[in-house]
Amino acid sequence: MTQRVTVDRTRCEGHALCLLNAPDVFDIDETEHAVVINPTPPEEERGAVLQAQLQCPTQAITVEDDEHS
Repeated sequence: MTQRVTVDRTRCEGHALCLLNAPDVFDIDETEHAVVINPTPPEEERGAVLQAQLQCPTQAITVEDDEHS
């Protein structure tokens, strides 16, 4: 099962907790907001991505499972 990760940049405040949890999936851009550099990370990143989602203080991260993958 593939996961799809997105960040709502209107909610992101640049706390960078996502980057600390999943540096292979998230980065911070020049405006100091999170960006997803790997929107479909491998299964072994699932725990880190879910932790990033849980720790985001503005709930800007969405993780959806693509059950067709």
